[in-house]
Amino acid sequence: MAANEDTELKLAHVGKKKIAPKRYWDSTEKRATEDAEEGQKQEEHGEQKKNIKGEMPYLKRKKRKTEAGRKKGISGKMDPFPGPAPVSEDKLKKFKRGEKGKMPQGTRGRLKDSLSGAEVASNLAQNQAARYDLLLPEDAGFLEGDEDEDTCTFLQEDIADAVDITSGAKYFNLTLSQFGPYRVDYTRNGRHLLLGGRRGHVACIDWQSKQLKCEMNVMETVNDVKWLHSEAMYAVAQKKWLYIYDSSGIELHCIRKFNDVLRLQFLPYHFLLATASTTGFLQYLDVSVGKEVAAICTKAGRLDVMALNPQNAIIHLGHPTGTVTLWSPNQREPLVKMLCHKGGVRSIAVDKTGTYMVTSGLDRKLKVFDVRTFQPLKSYFLPAGASCLALSQRGLLCASTGDIVQVYKDVCSTPVKKPYMTHRVRGSVCGAQFCPFEDVLGVGHAEGFTSMLVPGAGEPNFDGLDANPYRSVKQRQEWEVKALLEKVQPELIGLDPGQLGLVDRATWEQRHQDKVQALGFDPLAKAKFTPKFRTKGRSSSGKVQKRKKQVAHEDQRDQIRETVEQLQKETQKKINTDQGQRSALDRFRK
Repeated sequence: MAANEDTELKLAHVGKKKIAPKRYWDSTEKRATEDAEEGQKQEEHGEQKKNIKGEMPYLKRKKRKTEAGRKKGISGKMDPFPGPAPVSEDKLKKFKRGEKGKMPQGTRGRLKDSLSGAEVASNLAQNQAARYDLLLPEDAGFLEGDEDEDTCTFLQEDIADAVDITSGAKYFNLTLSQFGPYRVDYTRNGRHLLLGGRRGHVACIDWQSKQLKCEMNVMETVNDVKWLHSEAMYAVAQKKWLYIYDSSGIELHCIRKFNDVLRLQFLPYHFLLATASTTGFLQYLDVSVGKEVAAICTKAGRLDVMALNPQNAIIHLGHPTGTVTLWSPNQREPLVKMLCHKGGVRSIAVDKTGTYMVTSGLDRKLKVFDVRTFQPLKSYFLPAGASCLALSQRGLLCASTGDIVQVYKDVCSTPVKKPYMTHRVRGSVCGAQFCPFEDVLGVGHAEGFTSMLVPGAGEPNFDGLDANPYRSVKQRQEWEVKALLEKVQPELIGLDPGQLGLVDRATWEQRHQDKVQALGFDPLAKAKFTPKFRTKGRSSSGKVQKRKKQVAHEDQRDQIRETVEQLQKETQKKINTDQGQRSALDRFRK
């Protein structure tokens, strides 16, 4: 019986496993795997301590997983190029989003965390944009001549014959001699063209497919034309009032508050239409709600020279006195007033970065100014002066003189001795503008319109979320809704847009004043003196009034005593200085 019980107990221990016999190769493999696991743990522990600049926490975890998987390959070799590929500093500077803000002392923890998180996200976006810059499909190019050739001698016909068929079709002339001279405007995506003749002819065209959208004659003088936020609406400054039309030529609005308008500029991110009139008024119209935002009397007479700074939405006005003034809808006085020319200002152009401003005047000079310091950088003398200026996205300058259009290269950075390109049109130039994202210059003149080929003028790559030349009607409608939701208020327009990111620390006086307005009384004000009640007839009305006057006189005495002591100190200080600087003639003083 005892033997049977022992066998049953031995069978009951099923969970025990037999230890396999050791082999000579097991010890080396086990040691290698243990070393690899220990090294991986140390690396993960070091990465947790290390702060990866410009990366979000979830990206850190993802990076650790990918690196752990890459380190050990099929062959067992280590990765010779661990981590992401480096990015050059030049590309990082190209996509830099302003200077790093300094966090003031005493900033609350929650605000500090949110600001640091926003800064990390901005650094990440900068690194990713610089890294994906390699994937952009197009590059910018310029004309290059042989050793004895100048690019300014090239004819437009020769350039159109040398390029491909699609680019060659972008050079054309429209003969419209009956209703000129013409003002020109392109949409922000460079797809549609708007023409406005002085004698009432208005036409909008899809100029790449040469398809006419609408054409009409308003039967009165047209001073200027401007596209609004999209190709669905445009504004026309007619002889009396300002009119708004749609793309099919139907009149939508007649705004009689804006009378005698000469020049138009549109602020795309604020949905504001800025107008300059013959009466000297600068007016802003909010297109999204149809209300007048501001009407400023500049007190400078007729306003026929106007330009927009696309960086900070400041309006530049040129005056017959040779001055250029900078305006914002938030102030009734000019932000800056610059004396640029000895004669009247004829034209102004500002580059897309808002750094340089180019002006031309009746003194036949072309000047380049640095808007950051308001100082002149370059000055050129043109024999006949420049009547119309325009700057391209790549920094090319168009200066028209009579019926000759000259294009200059690198005017702002280096001194220029000869033009990059020249072209003679059929009539005197009235308006010129570079087409966005295209190497095309549109020139409106007395005999119609000319589309020139200017290699290297346009930005080769476009932002599809901001200005997409190939968007459909549905995409345009969605973009319009998003743009309205993200509309910038006119109160935020200023010379330095970087100030919006700073922390506004209110002073003690401002906080105290806000507290008084909220409570309705001043909690720190000195309470009125109320005398105590005394017995035995000492709290009669006469004696109470006497005690009140006594206390009031004591406060006045303290104040008078302080002023007298201060006056005595000042007189004593003056006497001491006079005694130290006595001269021989002081004895003759009365």
